[in-house]
Amino acid sequence: MDTKTLISEAKARFNHNSAKTYLKEKYDAKLLVADQGGLWKADQQIIAFLAAMSNDYDDKIVIIDTFDNPVLVDCVELLAKLKDVYDNVMAEWYKEWKELESRR
Repeated sequence: MDTKTLISEAKARFNHNSAKTYLKEKYDAKLLVADQGGLWKADQQIIAFLAAMSNDYDDKIVIIDTFDNPVLVDCVELLAKLKDVYDNVMAEWYKEWKELESRR
């Protein structure tokens, strides 16, 4: 391989990785939800926690938000909102990621 080919491949890899990082940051920000007096990141961890807690407890529980503040929330309502946000954002992210991969 000549130097020009190596340089162009390295640039392409760098551009691809930069675009993936940009997508992650873009969609991570869209996962943030302000609801019920707290700020929540609609991720797998909080969704799984709320799903487990909604089966065992009354509607209201106290959980820690992203600012480490205890917040009394309606577990079922917050779970539904975070699941909706997660599903929509992940679908958008996947679509954009597939477009990026197809241009690779």
